[in-house]
Amino acid sequence: MQALLIMMNRWRTNLLVLALAIAAFACLLYIRRNSVTVPQVARNTKTVADRLEQFGPAVRQRLLPYFQSASVPYPPHKITLVALKDQKLLQLWASGPDSPFKLIRTYPILAASGRLGPKLKEGDRQVPEGIYKIESLNPNSRYHLALRINYPNDFDRRQAKRQGRTNLGGDIMLHGSNASIGCLAMGDRAAEDLFILAARTGIKNITVILTPVDFRTTQLPDATDPLPPWTNELYEQIKTKLSALKSQ
Repeated sequence: MQALLIMMNRWRTNLLVLALAIAAFACLLYIRRNSVTVPQVARNTKTVADRLEQFGPAVRQRLLPYFQSASVPYPPHKITLVALKDQKLLQLWASGPDSPFKLIRTYPILAASGRLGPKLKEGDRQVPEGIYKIESLNPNSRYHLALRINYPNDFDRRQAKRQGRTNLGGDIMLHGSNASIGCLAMGDRAAEDLFILAARTGIKNITVILTPVDFRTTQLPDATDPLPPWTNELYEQIKTKLSALKSQ
C-alpha cells in the first residue's frame, strides 16, 4: 500500500512538471510571436504626413535651387513626369499657376524591365506606355517610397476589351531601390523627391507620360516584335502631350 502511494505521488509530480513545461512553452510561443509582430506593425504605420515631416526639409533643400533656376515656384502648381523607356530617364517638368511647364531636372531610371511597346497582360514584365495619373502614394513601400500609377487606364481597358484580353496586370509604381519588374526603380533619394513633390503638389495635379522614345527628337525604331494595331493611336496621343513640353 505504501509503495502504491509513493508511485501515485511520483505520477502527480511528473504530471505537474509536464503541465508547467507545457505552460512555459505556450508562454514562450506567445512572447516570440508578439516580439515579431509588434515591431513590424510599428515599422509599417507611417503616414504621408509622417514622410513629409521626415523627408520634406531635405527634399526642399535639394530641389529648391532647380526650381529657382527655372523660375517655377516650389512646390509647383502642376507636374508632368516623362519616362523615356529607351534612355531610362525620367524628366521632371513643373509649372506655376500662370507660367508654362519648365524642365526642372532629369533622373536616371535605375531599373525597368521589358522592351519598347505597351503593357498587355499581367506577367509580361512590361512597363506600360501611355498617359497616366498618380493614383495614390505609399509611405510604407517595400521599396522605400512609392507612387502608384493608374494602369490600366480607360484607354488600356478599351483596347483590351476590343481584343478580348483580360488580366491586364497592375500595381505599377515609381519607387525607390534599384530593382524592379514592370515598374520604374528610381533609387531612394529620387523616390523621396518625387514622393514629397507629389504630396506637396497634390496627386490630382500630376500627369505621367510613359513613352518608348522622346518623340520630340527621336523616331520610333523598327520593332523586332509586332505591335498592336492601336499603338499608332496611342503614340499620337503621347506625341501631342509631349509637344507641350519644350525647353525654353
